[in-house]
Amino acid sequence: MSTLPAQNQMPATEVVRPKNLVQYQSGAVVSRTLLKRPTGTVTVFAFDEGQGLTEHTASFDALVQVIEGEAELAIAGKPFKVRRDEAILLPANQPHAVTARKPFKMLLTMIRS
Repeated sequence: MSTLPAQNQMPATEVVRPKNLVQYQSGAVVSRTLLKRPTGTVTVFAFDEGQGLTEHTASFDALVQVIEGEAELAIAGKPFKVRRDEAILLPANQPHAVTARKPFKMLLTMIRS
């Protein structure tokens, strides 16, 4: 297994474990961008229990893949409980928020189109 190089982008043709690329920090949300292109980004997040992202919108779709723990996502006011090995699509222009119910890690893929 590899760690990310200094520029924080995932190296080509190397196997990595996204959940090992960010560590939990007490009372915080930590993120690391794995891939950044004009057409989208892939970012791994670690949320301490009770931490989250307040309601916001994005002008493009985002796929959340849960890689550890449990969280509640609100999409357009509707709550969704998500756990490890589950995924949910956050539609473009829909308000959404994230709250970690347990320490929680996710892989976020944003498609800019």
